[in-house]
Amino acid sequence: MENYNIEPYNDNKSRRDFEKEEAYLRAKKKLEKLVGFYWHLAVYVVVNIVLLIIIGVNSGDGIWHFGAFATPFFWGIGLLFHFLGVFGPDFIFGKSWEEKKIKEYMDKDKEEYQRFQ
Repeated sequence: MENYNIEPYNDNKSRRDFEKEEAYLRAKKKLEKLVGFYWHLAVYVVVNIVLLIIIGVNSGDGIWHFGAFATPFFWGIGLLFHFLGVFGPDFIFGKSWEEKKIKEYMDKDKEEYQRFQ
């Protein structure tokens, strides 16, 4: 029977390693979502340009009718939801926006208060 060299369990070191690995996996998952969105966007642009060219060449009406823009319009709605899924609804009205607005209102209030003293 072999003797095994077993090191003592170091709770602090393993905890930090676990947290680092967990942070890495979260970052990797976010990056995969971001890359997936950019690929979706690139395919959207290329395919819809090709479709508009094909419709423009083969249609006697040109491209200025709803049928020509139906695919980009509805696919664009799906792309918007993909964008929100990747960047989240806080992209526009996130924490930094809230903090800037609060600071702006506080500065305005301070100016009004100082004006009347």
